[in-house]
Amino acid sequence: MAVIDRVAGPSEQSSGPGPNYKWIALSNTTLGMLMATINSSIVLIALPDIFRGIGINPLEPGNTSYLLWMIMGFLVVTAVLVVGFGRLGDMYGRVRMYNLGFAVFTVASIFLWLTWQQGDAAALWLIGWRIVQGIGGAFLMANSSAILTDAFPQRQRGLALGINGVAAIAGSFFGLVIGGLLGPIDWKLVFLVSVPFGLFGTVWAYLKLRDTGERRPAKMDWWGNITFAVGLIAVLVGITYGIQPYGTSVMGWGSPTVLTCLIGGVIVLGAFVLIERRVANPLFTLSLFANRRFTLGNVANLLASLGRGGLQFVLIIWLQGIWLPQHGYSFQETPLWAGIYMLPLTVGFLVAAPISGVLCDRYGARWFATGGMLISAVSFLLLEILPINFGYVPFAAILLVNGLGMGLFSSPNRADIMNSLPGDARGAGAGMTATFQNAAMVLSIGFFFSLMIAGLSQNLPSVMKQGLLAHAVPAADASRIANLPPVGVLFAAFLGYNPIQELLGSTVGTLPPDQAAILTGHSFFPELISGPFADGLAAAFWFAVIACVVAAVASWFAGGRSAPSGEHESVGGELAAVSGEVTGMSEVVTDDEVPDRSSSRASAAAVPVAGLADAAAVPRAGHHAAEPAGQNAAADDDRRHAEAGELLGRLQAGSGAVGVDGVVTVTDRNGRQVARTSAVGGEYALHGLPPGTYTAVASAPGFRPAVTAVTLNGVGVVRDFALDGNGLVTGTVTASDGGVPIPEALVIATDARGQVVGRVQAGTDGTFRLAGLPSGATTVAASATDHEPSALTLSVQPGATSVADLVLSSTSGLLAGIVTGPDGAGLAGATVTALSPVGEVVGTVMTDGAGKYSFLGIPAGDYTVVASTFAPVTTSVEVPAGEAAQLDLQMGRPSVSQA
Repeated sequence: MAVIDRVAGPSEQSSGPGPNYKWIALSNTTLGMLMATINSSIVLIALPDIFRGIGINPLEPGNTSYLLWMIMGFLVVTAVLVVGFGRLGDMYGRVRMYNLGFAVFTVASIFLWLTWQQGDAAALWLIGWRIVQGIGGAFLMANSSAILTDAFPQRQRGLALGINGVAAIAGSFFGLVIGGLLGPIDWKLVFLVSVPFGLFGTVWAYLKLRDTGERRPAKMDWWGNITFAVGLIAVLVGITYGIQPYGTSVMGWGSPTVLTCLIGGVIVLGAFVLIERRVANPLFTLSLFANRRFTLGNVANLLASLGRGGLQFVLIIWLQGIWLPQHGYSFQETPLWAGIYMLPLTVGFLVAAPISGVLCDRYGARWFATGGMLISAVSFLLLEILPINFGYVPFAAILLVNGLGMGLFSSPNRADIMNSLPGDARGAGAGMTATFQNAAMVLSIGFFFSLMIAGLSQNLPSVMKQGLLAHAVPAADASRIANLPPVGVLFAAFLGYNPIQELLGSTVGTLPPDQAAILTGHSFFPELISGPFADGLAAAFWFAVIACVVAAVASWFAGGRSAPSGEHESVGGELAAVSGEVTGMSEVVTDDEVPDRSSSRASAAAVPVAGLADAAAVPRAGHHAAEPAGQNAAADDDRRHAEAGELLGRLQAGSGAVGVDGVVTVTDRNGRQVARTSAVGGEYALHGLPPGTYTAVASAPGFRPAVTAVTLNGVGVVRDFALDGNGLVTGTVTASDGGVPIPEALVIATDARGQVVGRVQAGTDGTFRLAGLPSGATTVAASATDHEPSALTLSVQPGATSVADLVLSSTSGLLAGIVTGPDGAGLAGATVTALSPVGEVVGTVMTDGAGKYSFLGIPAGDYTVVASTFAPVTTSVEVPAGEAAQLDLQMGRPSVSQA
């Protein structure tokens, strides 16, 4: 059972949110997401200043782990914890968890700013508090989307999530510029900049944000949390150390430690999946993956994040290690200017993301999400063909196009994922989505660095050795330096150090001054590395192209189709109303399956009588049983806005989107009945309720009752009930001809009164599962394209599983035969045409060498068949449904036989 509480009253009350609350929620969560994501990247640019400030050279072998964990610590902890914190939000209140995250993040920022140590102690202190900062960021990321989804109606949800998503992704680019500006002034400012915003946001969140969504107290899934954290951390740590050299290998993918982390992590994650399938309150709601929109949306999000994260690192290395030094910038200046020169990427994203958010509310997510990924793929192709020493104008234009593509994708993708979630799973679902996105950032580092290192390792040693020998470096030193792992070169370029100066070390002092100046100047290293770097760059960009194309395909099959332009709410938003209000569904229906919502809306108003056992239900004036299809969106909006003293809503089957008849009873604190009304067609309405706190009970024949508390403070409330039964029906939909499974057949369950109580789409193997059905006689029907519908009636028992295997007969047939000549021999090359009763050509075929022809999959019906070579022959034939008709034609003497 679930209860969905959706609506605020017409004016703000001290105890509840007002009409402007959604904008307060949007502004605060946007500030939180912006702060969290800025801090995920601000350290990347400021790392040289941070390590200089604490007196550590991060390129020394013993300090590489400090470098990696300063980069990865924040990302790893947010990826691991965000889904658990989303689950805590569902259980204890999303705003409460979000507020805690703001406070934790701010406290961690203060302690980072207060760093006073030097050397190893300072590095460990910074890494530790960065992890704590990541914990606060995980609270913010896990619950911000769910808070917005609760606060905004479906018709505005894409805009809200789009703006929030802009902050989430643009923050990672803003962090590069802010870190580059503040780091050279004072490295501690990199952490201090978050403190005033954190303090303001924390106080503002505690004072203004309210939990408006459903809260479901439950036990914490500790085993799930532990196995998920251990498994994911092991995999991410394995990837982190896999890009470091091991023995004589340029990378550590063959290291026993790395293999242990990767294999062991996968095994532990496998155990996590088994645990989640058995616990009552799982950390990961695995059933959400039965929802095609949620699953494919997250696949697209993961791949897009891989491409976006990898692009960020590749561009930093490209600009800092090659392009900027070639154009006169010192290596110390490159971090700041790399952030500045990447601004077109941010501009494109900032322009496209809000616009696509607004448009996807009106026209659906499919075209925008798919188009955005295809545009991004094209931009990666353009970057691939761009010269290493490019002109800035085409480079900026390509970055702008990439930002536009990512922005077009981001808002519709995020809105479509959140709209597909049931109301009580939004926190967990948002956490799962954030996990994929954050894990993708760590994965992108592993993937792209591996591809870059593999490309560099092919040609860099020989090119490096020849270049060093040409400038008076001793052969022994040249060979030693040339054979160093390429990752050191990448890290040096990434951090804005002079790579050759770092590699030569004290050898620089033994060289002639003019040769030393050339080696450590602006041009030598960029020109040296340009060729080998191009090889790694090509591999990295081709990987990004493939990831974007696959994401586009996933987005196409995940996104909703467009709504008519005159409607206020898109089909995606319409589906969100169904999926957000109904829990326990076997599978959330897709947009292509959404029925006409001009369903019965007969409502009944109750006469409140305090202290009486019963109250007569009176039909509400002004409502009728059905509305024209063109008025659905407006009618839904009217129904969602309750006036003072009103309690409105809907009773819905837990596994179906259609309302069920039942009764809603309201009692006061002392258990006395205050009002009672019937829900006709699922709709109910109670009027004239005085302010106070009540208990509302919804019941319907064959369903478990649902109960919730309702507080009226001079405002109306719209509350829907999703009623669950105990029955389960499983089965398979197959074809009559051969028993082949029919994929994606639509299966509907109706009760004895003909009301829909379950709706699901069969899987690719033809199997289906309808859970939460009421007990009693139930009719299960299946339909599919080119097949006759089939149904059977069975008795659903509480707590038992019933099996309903449905066989569908094909509506098409087969017409075949032989065309012979006057001598009775098969006539090759004759033209055979089938015409419908109205004269339309259904098909035309040519006879083979033996005079045989056939029409496969022809619809059942009467046809006129014409065969021609010299003089045409015409006859008629009936093709039965699902059977074969034989029609032999002889030029001049047609004969018909049917079998």
